[in-house]
Amino acid sequence: MGNASETVETIETPLERCVQQVSQFIEDRRFSELRGFCQLWEPFQIAKILSTLTDEKEAVAFRVLPKRTAAQAFDYLEIDDQLRLLHALGTKDVAGILDEMSPDDRTALLEELPSGIQQQLLQLLDEDERRIARTLLGYPKGSVGRLMTPEYVSLRGDMTVTEALAYIRQHAPDSDTINVVYIVDEKRKLVDDLRIRKLLLAQPEQRICDLTTQGCTSLFAGDPEEKAVEAFRGTDLYAIPVVTSTGKMVGIVTVDDILDLAEDRATREMQKVGGSAELDDPYLETTIPKMLLKRGPWLVVLFLGGMLTANAMAHFEGEIAKAVVLTLFLPLIIASGGNSGSQAATLIIRSMATGELSLKDWLKVLKRELLTGFLLGSILGVIGWFRVAGEGAWTGGFTEYWPRVGTVIGVSLVGVVLWGSTVGAMLPLLLRKVGLDPATSSAPFVSTFVDVTGIIIYFSVASFILGGTLL
Repeated sequence: MGNASETVETIETPLERCVQQVSQFIEDRRFSELRGFCQLWEPFQIAKILSTLTDEKEAVAFRVLPKRTAAQAFDYLEIDDQLRLLHALGTKDVAGILDEMSPDDRTALLEELPSGIQQQLLQLLDEDERRIARTLLGYPKGSVGRLMTPEYVSLRGDMTVTEALAYIRQHAPDSDTINVVYIVDEKRKLVDDLRIRKLLLAQPEQRICDLTTQGCTSLFAGDPEEKAVEAFRGTDLYAIPVVTSTGKMVGIVTVDDILDLAEDRATREMQKVGGSAELDDPYLETTIPKMLLKRGPWLVVLFLGGMLTANAMAHFEGEIAKAVVLTLFLPLIIASGGNSGSQAATLIIRSMATGELSLKDWLKVLKRELLTGFLLGSILGVIGWFRVAGEGAWTGGFTEYWPRVGTVIGVSLVGVVLWGSTVGAMLPLLLRKVGLDPATSSAPFVSTFVDVTGIIIYFSVASFILGGTLL
């Protein structure tokens, strides 16, 4: 029987075995075998394997791969990994990869670069790809135009199904997707979209115009990115066409780009809700000085806000001196108000981000939170009263006036939770109204604000109920 000192055999994952195999091919200079090995994998799998290699080996592997395969795998790398790889590759290899990249992914890469480097890379593109890149970069940052790709299949309405399928076979290799094709008129104005399934099941002699429904979801190139996210949320489409103000079709936005955008936006919102400025780089790659700049100012603001708590308590110093028992429940009161406010703020911020709520819904939100806050506060208030009553009745704790102390706790919890829920729900809507980011009404900010007002509510209730007894 083995003992604890014996070495436990490490079980390699399939990914680790692939990485070792690729690394060995490169070390042995067996490049033809490396090329054949990589052809067994999808581009996203190749990207995952090669991204674990050293920069030098990764650069060698990308040089060995077929140009189109290398570009497809390159699309799946993170932006930082793409930039690092570009530095390791020679100019000729960089030009080949950039030419073969999908226009939308190439735009995302180029817009992350300083202007000088961006211009240098643009010069490496062939004339047609350079024109496409400059066109996409010409749209405002954060617009649908930056997300779209001009690579799609469009058909004329007077084509037969047979002619359309022949045309698709000829042009599909250059398209970002053929799940959906688009019907345009002689001026390239969008008429309708057509799912490939419907086209395949149609009769060969049917005209394309007979298969259309004369209407489809579309986006304007100048629309903000958020509108694209909302559009995909309301459809089951893989791609949505993008048009100009005159209705001319200029590209498509695919769902994979929207998923990346939604993930980035959710990450930024979570960082803000947590009481921090959004990080520009992944957590482990953010330097300590930059982390201090992102988190420090918010902590200082929250700390200064928290100092108001001391001021509030100083205002009730006399009450505290007469009834020390009240301080025993102070953390409970503060925590309940802050937690209820944080809950409400998080729910409202998320609902606005997903489009479930808008400013016009503020009255509905207020009514719901008033009722919800009152009921939640009542539940906690009853629990708090029985907590005091239990110890007061059995052990004589909390002074002879324990019924009144319990009532102070119960009523205060109702007021504090009701107030916290209302502030947490209304503050994000107020910030949106004045043009600020609702995520900045983060849970810590709401919690700090409610803490201060919770102290005022608590001691005000205590002064009223305990007046003439303990106070």
